[in-house]
Amino acid sequence: MFSSVRNSTAARLALGFVIGVAFGFLLQRGGVTNYDVIIGQLLLADFTVVKVMLSAVVVGMIGVHAMKDLGWVTLHPKSGSWTANVLGGLIFGVGFGLLGYCPGTVAGAAGQGSLDALFGGIPGIVLGAGLFAAAFPWLERRLLSKGRFGDLTLPRLLNVNHWAIVVPVSVLIVLLLYWLERR
Repeated sequence: MFSSVRNSTAARLALGFVIGVAFGFLLQRGGVTNYDVIIGQLLLADFTVVKVMLSAVVVGMIGVHAMKDLGWVTLHPKSGSWTANVLGGLIFGVGFGLLGYCPGTVAGAAGQGSLDALFGGIPGIVLGAGLFAAAFPWLERRLLSKGRFGDLTLPRLLNVNHWAIVVPVSVLIVLLLYWLERR
């Protein structure tokens, strides 16, 4: 079933487009493309963004590992480094704090007609991606390769079945979501 999609560039592009539109629609319906909701999250006053993202983490984590067990997908974790994670987190945080959107929410906000996202966020993403691509060879040699940990995952690190991580983490996230909702 998935091999026909995997082997067709047109099918992959069409599927990516459909999933992207659905993702943007769900972000918009969840309220996380609203600037005031995002700023409320940054001020720790409105936890809508955290609730939507943690819900997505639980669904995605269970779904990906279920599809893996069914043989529908093969996972290929990317190699990482502590330096790249810290630098990426800082850049993400600065952009999020300055504009009030992350890449997913800025696309959704632009799609719903928010001019700040359309004329600030989208050009910022394109410019930032272009600058990063241009600087990547230098960054890789000098900075990003420091602190490499390879394609390590928690199940590999702990030498356990992936469900030994997925189930307790999912339960903890659901309990946190319940607590946030009651609060």
